[in-house]
Amino acid sequence: MPTDCISYQTSEYFSKLIQDYLDQKSELKPLYNHFPTLENFQKQITEKTANFDNNNRIPLVETLKKQYQNIEVSNSTKQNIELLALENTFTITTGHQLNLFSGPLYFLYKIISTINLTEELKAKYPSQNFVPIYWMATEDHDFEEINYFNFKGKKFRWNKESNGPVGRLSTEGLAEFFEIYALELGSSTNANVLKKLFADAYLKHDNLADATRFLANSLFADYGLVILDADDAHLKRAFIPYVKEELEKQTSYTAVQKTIEQLAAYTIQVNPREINLFYIEDHLRERIIFENDKYVVNNTKITFSKEEIFNLLESNPEKFSPNVIMRPLYQEIILPNLCYIGGGGEIAYWLELKSFFDTVNITFPMLLVRNSVLLATEKQAKKADQLHLSWKDLFTKQENLVNTITHKISTFPIDLTPQKDILKTQFQYLYELADQTDKSFSGAVKAQEIKQTKGLENLEKRLLKAQKRKLYNQLQRVIDLQCELFPNNSLQERQTNFSEFYLEKGEELVPLLLENLKPLEMNFNIITI
Repeated sequence: MPTDCISYQTSEYFSKLIQDYLDQKSELKPLYNHFPTLENFQKQITEKTANFDNNNRIPLVETLKKQYQNIEVSNSTKQNIELLALENTFTITTGHQLNLFSGPLYFLYKIISTINLTEELKAKYPSQNFVPIYWMATEDHDFEEINYFNFKGKKFRWNKESNGPVGRLSTEGLAEFFEIYALELGSSTNANVLKKLFADAYLKHDNLADATRFLANSLFADYGLVILDADDAHLKRAFIPYVKEELEKQTSYTAVQKTIEQLAAYTIQVNPREINLFYIEDHLRERIIFENDKYVVNNTKITFSKEEIFNLLESNPEKFSPNVIMRPLYQEIILPNLCYIGGGGEIAYWLELKSFFDTVNITFPMLLVRNSVLLATEKQAKKADQLHLSWKDLFTKQENLVNTITHKISTFPIDLTPQKDILKTQFQYLYELADQTDKSFSGAVKAQEIKQTKGLENLEKRLLKAQKRKLYNQLQRVIDLQCELFPNNSLQERQTNFSEFYLEKGEELVPLLLENLKPLEMNFNIITI
């Protein structure tokens, strides 16, 4: 498979914060533990070994076995679950929402980055075991973010009401959705595989968590992926002391606010609440607020005294759900985790959390930006060559790309910089002349220079616009190709569902990606298929 890459920093799709993190700018170093290099994992292993409560391994293994009891489990996944009981086993974790039929392509890239990193680590550190974990975001409640996917330019949306944690949401009603989607897939061999995968996942499982586990297991079980639903009373027992501290002292708010002050030069990804916890039931997930000496569940009539809420925490820890600030802490308490792999937005909010982890004395994981991929067909790659476009060109924002190509293919120069330079030289003489007379003449010279320079700039803009009209057909071919590769002027991996490429590649798709993605290289990969 032909592959190419460009750096994340030059792709124009990563924030200034992530670019500076990848460049290891000194001002960000207090905000993370160790930068993700193969050699630095030894330090992380040492720290995690010293600071992880191995008693938490028992409920972890027990919970995983229970969650896997109703699906077919590969030998490699079974082995990895058993290995989690051992003190020399560590995890590499990625998390993802329960998007319908996996959502956008980067669902695959996150998990593949995680699997590939565990293999690299095992080769480097053979005396330890490394298990890839997919943490399902079952406790999220923003159903509108996950109830659809895009296929061949069409949006397929599951219309249903949901107010509680999405993992507990019934899959009832997806049969009608499936009928519509199945018609679009066609009747090829690969289409029939996709239909069976969707039906087995969503029409044979009662809730979204079980359906998503089946789907991810079907795609990745052969590679030892372990899928975890942390919405579990058994697992949350270990989290009780930290929930209690959050309710009593609002530790996370204070710590994260201080870090946000250090990030004043950047766009802040998330802002902490005073209490960063939700109260959850099957059809409810609302913030816990402290007011008038009571703990109040927002938008409900549910209230607790301090004693009542602490008693509830001891008896039913599953009723307390961490938000985006507390969830990473929960993860690192119950998993012997070394590294979290996420997209740019995720890494940005993790960078707000290290001081909070330090405050509660939990080892902060390494943070790795997941693999990003642009999948191009051979036809698209040939078209790019014919149009003399590099991959860097195609990543450029469309207006800038069109301007650049117009300049490149125009039969005469559109840039009037030489004329501007001549004008500047002429006015330099007039300024020297003005120095010999009064200030009013200097002002007149300045005004005339501004006027004539602006006139040249306007002519330059009109000339560019005229050439765009003249070169319309050539430029449209460039635009069409970019729109194919970057649907909705966005990254393909954030728009397109994997099924679109599975129709072409079938069972080869996942192995192809596994073979080509190198998580520690931290480049944007272009793979021609």
